[in-house]
Amino acid sequence: MNTFKTMILMALLCGIMVAAGGALGGQEGASVMLVVSLGINFISYWFSDTMVLKSYGAREVTESQAPELYRLVARLAKNADIPMPKVCVMNSAVPNAFATGRSPSHAAVCVTTGIMRALDYEELGGVLGHELSHIKHHDTLISTIAASIAGVISWIANLAQWAAIFGMGGRDRDDNGGAIGLLFTIIIAPIAAMLIQLAISRSREYEADKSGGEICGNPLHLARALEKIDYYASNARTMSGATPATAHLFIVNPLKNSKRALVSLFSTHPSTEERIERLREQAKEMRLLKE
Repeated sequence: MNTFKTMILMALLCGIMVAAGGALGGQEGASVMLVVSLGINFISYWFSDTMVLKSYGAREVTESQAPELYRLVARLAKNADIPMPKVCVMNSAVPNAFATGRSPSHAAVCVTTGIMRALDYEELGGVLGHELSHIKHHDTLISTIAASIAGVISWIANLAQWAAIFGMGGRDRDDNGGAIGLLFTIIIAPIAAMLIQLAISRSREYEADKSGGEICGNPLHLARALEKIDYYASNARTMSGATPATAHLFIVNPLKNSKRALVSLFSTHPSTEERIERLREQAKEMRLLKE
């Protein structure tokens, strides 16, 4: 059901992109945006993992370089029944982690140096279980494509705004239909696209928490880790190099500031409190099943 919901939202996101192109440039504009949409999917599929890892300066490590981390990932990947992903480390004091890659056989998990210092072995296992769940269910690819499409829709909106300012496309604004189309492109489309992208991101986080709790063997390990990571994310400096375009990839939003947190509708992640509560309920259910 969660996967079906995600696919519906993705289709709606592509539809908004094509509609915005049509409102700005007619049939030709819609056709161009359809081609652009396919191009985004192609580029995201083949190159998203490389681009993200390079943008954060993450380096791949071997078993000899980081034996404890590497073996933990290997054990959890076996639990998740997926191929061993690349293991990467990012030099940042802020505790966080993310996964990227187009498929389970072409994926990478990345942890910051800060998270390896802040969490114990079990808690780190919970975090890695969450990230491996993202890989197993292709969440990283889905979220990257959604963010890319939403970004293009915002670009179209800016283009339409400048066209309106300089009087371009005046023939389209001579009738109510043209005016409505321009309003849709400039205001409604980018807001709707952003909300859909964020809804996709939040939906996948809940699913990864649940599956990650199963992969690591105890949802409470992940719950404890989330408490610590959220505390650091709320009180430490913003992670260097973090951008809104890639914030959805991390286990906790690296741009978060609890004193100025946005309402949940405009957040890349569900509230940490809600995620922890769900994990605690999951742990109770798992204990009852064992009994």
